[in-house]
Formats: sequence, structure tokens, C-alpha cells
Amino acid sequence: MKKTELEALKEKLFYKKENVFDTRTKKDEKKISDYAKGYMSFLDNAKTEREAVVEGIKMLEKAGFVEYTLGGEIKAGGKYYLNNRGKSLFAFVAGTDNIENGIRICAAHVDSPRLDLKQHPMFENEGFAYLKTHYYGGIRKYQWVTIPLALHGVVTTADGSSVEVVIGEDDKDPVFCITDLLPHLAREQSQKPLGTAHAGESLNLLIGSQPLDGATEDKVKFNMLKILNDKYGICESDFVSAELTAVPAGKARDLGLDRSMIAAYGHDDRVCAYPSLTAIIENKDSKNTIMCILADKEEIGSEGVSGMKCRLIVDLIEEIAKNLGGNPNVVRANSMCLSADVSAGYDPMYPEVFEKRNSAIINCGVVMNKYTGGGGKSSTNDASAEYVGHIRRVFKEAGVVWQTAELGKIDVGGGGTVAMYIANQNINTVDLGVAVLSMHAPMEVISKNDLYEAHKALSAFCK
Repeated sequence: MKKTELEALKEKLFYKKENVFDTRTKKDEKKISDYAKGYMSFLDNAKTEREAVVEGIKMLEKAGFVEYTLGGEIKAGGKYYLNNRGKSLFAFVAGTDNIENGIRICAAHVDSPRLDLKQHPMFENEGFAYLKTHYYGGIRKYQWVTIPLALHGVVTTADGSSVEVVIGEDDKDPVFCITDLLPHLAREQSQKPLGTAHAGESLNLLIGSQPLDGATEDKVKFNMLKILNDKYGICESDFVSAELTAVPAGKARDLGLDRSMIAAYGHDDRVCAYPSLTAIIENKDSKNTIMCILADKEEIGSEGVSGMKCRLIVDLIEEIAKNLGGNPNVVRANSMCLSADVSAGYDPMYPEVFEKRNSAIINCGVVMNKYTGGGGKSSTNDASAEYVGHIRRVFKEAGVVWQTAELGKIDVGGGGTVAMYIANQNINTVDLGVAVLSMHAPMEVISKNDLYEAHKALSAFCK
């Protein structure tokens, strides 16, 4: 065969990951940059699942969505959102086509690893006041020591009223931290395995050192409680009915001299939640019924009334089917879902834990994970060949740059998403998301290119 024929045949037969930098135009660059700015603003205002729901509702209402509660009327062409207890969010557009053709669902989660306050958190020790924490989700404890932390959350007082708390984000606010040993005295600590050098019970938040004038005992703790009471009207007993969280203080920032990446807390999984929202908001085709889910509790197993295991998704589909004249069992059987969750980006500084041929490469587009789970594909949804083939065709028609990946080497680790809980409802589901470096760390890293390709992919799926 001639050289040109061989090259053409090789192009046809071989698989090669596409890099977004090789295909994007000047016009694309501006779209990518503008989209990243909107996402970074969302990140700054949505450091907890509650805040993400609030920001999501703002975006939806601006786009004409109206609040829906179970049992309410749903009309073809209507745009609705269901606020689930302020901790998870369902947005949907009722299509004009037969509802039994199914619903196209984009499902992400908006909780992230963090440090939650215990219900009796405040104590004093040798002139310092602290708050005890209980870590939430999979963290590496040493990463949370000696960094500036902010306090976010809600406190419900004895009279049933709720108070929003955010301390540490404004430039005029104080911040908090967890102290560590100086290297001169850390010889014994340094000999411990990385995972045990800091115990969970030692992740105590330092919050003050000034005693209250005139107090005779617990003088510093007394002063901290007075400060909180003066500003928020809360007492120590109100911590029992509070959800307060320590998260990294500060804003999302451009990363790199070329500003091609974003460094921030909470990319997992708001880097998929935001494109899921924008996909449903920007969709102009009301023929299909489409849905965006921002779920809670994914990092601890998707349990509870705000997690993806809750039957609320079934209830809502039944309500939509009933209002639009369809059989909910048929609706679920013909529905499709992209479980929008992040993937582990290949890090050349740690190549030993990745199998590079099947790893997500930064700047090579949005990532499809046919399956996640651990060794032997345990605890995962494994999407069918037919469904993956359908998604491939959707992306090809829309010009989406995408890749496939697994979560590291087979017997090294693994992880899960909400995909299997949606698939358990007889809904075709596959994982799709953005590659992340330093996943679950206080500062994670993603590519702006990959973020925008996720937006393109989810938008194409909804059309």
C-alpha cells in the first residue's frame, strides 16, 4: 500500500486521544474562558451542598423555572425545580413529546469532603478555645492541617428559627486552622505512616485565645460563645441542631502562567454540577423531558433523604408521568442518565498508581467511565455496550472531545458514584465527568478545556 493509503488506514483503525488544544479555535478560547469565569463564581458561592442548592435555584429562577412540590400540576413545556429540604435539587423541563419516550437525566452531587462540627464541639484547653470536628467523606487528614479554614452552615435554635453562618470568606473576616507540630519536635510523628500521623480526634479547629473579662472559668470558651451569641443569637446548646462545616477559605483561582487550569476546593463534584445546570437552563428544545439532579451525601454512600438512594427520584418520575399521561414504569425503562461525576486525572508525579492507557488525561476532554468501583468491578454500574455506543454517537454529532478511563490500576483502589442507584431504577446510566488532580484535597485542579467539554457533552445529551 502507498504511504498515504497506510496513513489513512491507520487513522481509521487506530484509537488516539484527542487534545482540546489541538482542535479549539480563537472563538472557542473565549467561550471556554467566559464559561470558566461563571463556574468559578458558582464555586465561590457554593462551598456546601446547601449553598449549591441556593445558587442553583437562583440560576434556575433567572431562566424562568418555577418551584414545584410533589402533588402539584405539571404541564408540557413547563420548567420546574424541586428543592429537597435545602440539600438536594431536582430541575426538569416537561417535554411536549410522549413522556413514555423517557427522561434524559443529568445527575451530579454537590457535597464535598470537609470537616463537620460535632454536636458538642466547643472546649477550652490551656488558654485556647477549639471546635471538635468529625471529618466527612474520604480525606487525607494531613492535608487539612495548618491551612486557613472558614466556617459555613446553618444553626437551628430552640425556637425553631434558623441562622445562616459564614465566617472566613470576607477579607475582613478571621479564619481558623488546625495546628501541627514544628519539625524540630515531630521526629516521632514523622515516623508514623502518612495515614495515621494525624488522628481524626485531633482535627480540632483553633478559634480563639482571649478570655472574657470577669469570667472565672472557661474564660476563653465563654468569650467565644458570647461573640457568637452577639452576632448570631445562638447558645452552646444550639450546636446540637446545627450543621456547621469547616472548609478551605478563599476563592477559586486560575492556575498556571497560561491560566489554563482552575485551583479550588470542591471541584468534586461541582465541576459536573454546574455544567449539568447550564445544560438544562440553556436547552431550547422542549420536545424531550429533561432533568438535572444535584444530589447530596454521595461522599458518604448516598444515604438519607437527600441522597441518591432516596426514592424521591422515583416519586418525581411518577408525578411527571401521571401529569403527562404516561406509565411511570415505561418512562423509567426508556429513560437515560449521565451520572456526572469526576474522574481521577493521570498525574505524572505519581505514575505508579495509574494504568496510563486507560487513564483520564487532562485537556483531553470530558471523561466517560463505563464502570467505576473497586477490584473486580465491585459496587459499580457497568453500562451496556449499546448505551455507550449511543452516547458515542451523540458526542460525535456534537463535536465533543471526550475520552474513556478507569479509576487507577485494578487492585490499587477504586471509587463509586451515584450511577448504580439510578441504574437500579431500570434507567440506562453511564458515568461522565471531568478529570481532577488532587481529588478530595482542600485544593483540587481541573482544566478549563475539560470543564467546557463537559458542558458541551451534557448539553448535547439533553437535546
